[in-house]
Amino acid sequence: MNEDFTTPTPVANPEKNHSFREEAWETFRFLCVALLIVIPVRMFIAQPFIVSGASMDPTFQDKQYLIVDELSYHLGDPVRGDVVIFKYPKNPKQYFIKRVIGLPGETVTDIEGKVSIKNKNGDTILTLDEPYVTYTKNDTVERTLGEGEYFMMGDNRAGSFDSRAWGPVDRDLIVGRAFLRLFPVTAIDFLPGEYRQ
Repeated sequence: MNEDFTTPTPVANPEKNHSFREEAWETFRFLCVALLIVIPVRMFIAQPFIVSGASMDPTFQDKQYLIVDELSYHLGDPVRGDVVIFKYPKNPKQYFIKRVIGLPGETVTDIEGKVSIKNKNGDTILTLDEPYVTYTKNDTVERTLGEGEYFMMGDNRAGSFDSRAWGPVDRDLIVGRAFLRLFPVTAIDFLPGEYRQ
């Protein structure tokens, strides 16, 4: 008695293919949702920034890692005492971190390390109390700010390259304010360096 035997042809497991397609689709959906969340957050709400140099000593040291709040300045303007990150007016590819000292329309006067603010009438409205300044410099600077201009200074007045040297910063160059210091962990702080008076 002869029996014919045939070798079965391997058939792809439909469950396996279906499972792979589902996983690929879920991964694609996850990536799309992640991008829809991450890109706007990165562009309009917050971004990382690493301090470079000593211009903000002792408030910020070299290599400290910050999260920059960009959203607040979409909703309002910088305030005196804010520590802000902005594009350097002479080369917008460079980013600086400094403190807001003078606001639009004011005149900033720095005489031998004492900073005063005058209004549009030339009246002194404020002499800054600056407990964050440790390293002073005996400058004599006076600058009147136009509309949308801000006067920025580093807390390390002796070693900061700032508005005293290259002038005011236009509002549209300001990226955001220092919102969170994450590194080093021993210096974690919310709104680090902010000072109101």
